[in-house]
Amino acid sequence: MPRILFVYTSVNTNLKGGQTGWYLPEAAHPYYRLAPHADIDFASPAGPNPPVDEGSVKTFKDEESVNFLKDPTVTAKFNHAKKLSDVNVADYDAVFYVGGHGPVIDLATDPVNITMASKFWAANKIVSAVCHGPAALVGVTDPKGQSIFAGRRFTGFSNLEEEQAQAVDTIPFLLEDKIKELSGKYEKAAEPWGAKVVVDGKLITGQNPASAAPIGDALLKALKA
Repeated sequence: MPRILFVYTSVNTNLKGGQTGWYLPEAAHPYYRLAPHADIDFASPAGPNPPVDEGSVKTFKDEESVNFLKDPTVTAKFNHAKKLSDVNVADYDAVFYVGGHGPVIDLATDPVNITMASKFWAANKIVSAVCHGPAALVGVTDPKGQSIFAGRRFTGFSNLEEEQAQAVDTIPFLLEDKIKELSGKYEKAAEPWGAKVVVDGKLITGQNPASAAPIGDALLKALKA
């Protein structure tokens, strides 16, 4: 079976001191799409038990999100989550970055993460992310030193969604603006909070929580290709 690395933030506080972390459905929904068909490991900068965004736990009461937090297999994966510094890229066919505001704060500038993701890209492996997850890729480059977003289509949490969530001042940068600056070609759903997944070669991105299950499906399709 193919192997996928799910990468989570290790940050639990935003720039305004509010609680944050990884966003529950953006892990749960793709996990249950992929788990029957792939081996999945978890990782974060600090290793085991990365912090979940408590607001997402309160907001998302769907069956998969609720089950994810009490699933013994998932709990074991969190308890044994690797530090990014211990990841061997050769062990995996794909990397997937879970969203939440956390990745904008830590993964975006984490040199270990940037090096690791650049190795995934250089090895022609699938690089994927949902919602704020693409923030983890803003420093990632191809072997020529060019941003992996340059000239490629992508999506991620929109400026309008950030404004509607009243979260603009809780993070260091707006995802849509930042990746446009890297010459990425931004696409989004017709309406805020609508599902949108963009596949451009080995780069697979999803816009928001509604895109979490669809990006799981897109990942599975790419792994089978």
